Amino acid sequence: MNIPFVDLAEQQRRIRSDLDLRIAKVLDHGGYILGPEVAELEAALAALASCRHAITVSSGTDALLALLMAKGIGPGDGVFLPSFTFTATAEVVLQCGATPVFVEVDPQTFNMDPDHLGEMIAETKRQGDLRPAAVIPVDLFGQPADYQSISKLAGDNELFVLGDAAQSFGASYHNRAVGSLVEATATSFYPAKPLGCYGDGGAIFTDDDELAAICVSLRAHGQGEGRYDIVRLGLNARMDTMQAAVLLSKLTIFEDEIQRRRYVAAHYNKRLAGLVETPVQMPGAASIWAQYTIKLPHRDAVAAQLREQGIPTQIYYPLPMHLQPAYAPYGQGVGSLPVSEQLCQEVLALPMHPYLDEATIDRICDALVEAQQSI
Repeated sequence: MNIPFVDLAEQQRRIRSDLDLRIAKVLDHGGYILGPEVAELEAALAALASCRHAITVSSGTDALLALLMAKGIGPGDGVFLPSFTFTATAEVVLQCGATPVFVEVDPQTFNMDPDHLGEMIAETKRQGDLRPAAVIPVDLFGQPADYQSISKLAGDNELFVLGDAAQSFGASYHNRAVGSLVEATATSFYPAKPLGCYGDGGAIFTDDDELAAICVSLRAHGQGEGRYDIVRLGLNARMDTMQAAVLLSKLTIFEDEIQRRRYVAAHYNKRLAGLVETPVQMPGAASIWAQYTIKLPHRDAVAAQLREQGIPTQIYYPLPMHLQPAYAPYGQGVGSLPVSEQLCQEVLALPMHPYLDEATIDRICDALVEAQQSI
């Protein structure tokens, strides 16, 4: 029997009756864009993130883009980001007219390496072609980045810190919720995320009243006091009400699912300790385990054997951003970021969702060990 990589069907079975009621309510009132459920969701998200403002948008990518636009990031600005990430983190920088500066990651946590960030800031200043303007740490696979070290560097160098929490909403760092760790944070509600809707969606988190107001304007074509009062170049980035209804329903079980994810990760760790390189959690970080990603040699051969036994895996990511054709002009080529390049040859994400039971995890681990031994 094939094992689902992410089991959205089982999740839906838990909430189906509540979900049907919420969707029916939207159909009844007909407020399909920025309906009452959107405001209700934003209040709930802000409470979970322990911040003043949560602004929902059409995707996690638009959340990143809106925040860069709101801060005036543009031509001549250098934006520091990890190369080992998804393309959305990099593409929004270029869409603003700014220049991405790729940074190495830690080989164990997979998150931005603060030491290398410091080196790249100093080198960018030395070269003098770009103004160091912002840094986008990415909370890869659900674990918050080292915000203490990164925020210190950012403060010393007057950089705007934009947290990319597309995979980490619901996690915490030194007992502070993701969404309240830096000046502004973006997240994604893509269906496969720990908190996902049934389409695209995202949100912005901040305590800054002015920044929040600008983002509200930006998501609706840059409008001011009225719909046809356009005060800035904006986006069509509003979240539709149906997606808000779905997320409100999922929030009723979100805390339970977080604990289940952590249990699944703990069981994986127990079974695989000493057999493969299991994920490393930074002290003070409480991951939400968006992915469970191991490192192992002969990764592709192992993945092929698992696939033959109905066990899906994923590779996040097969190529670092600085080697992608779209971003190669902004990188230093092969060998410039060796950790990121090596990780792309070794990482393998195993099935991870709240509805994995011990028997299924054991089946996955047994098959993984068998595949390792046969190579």
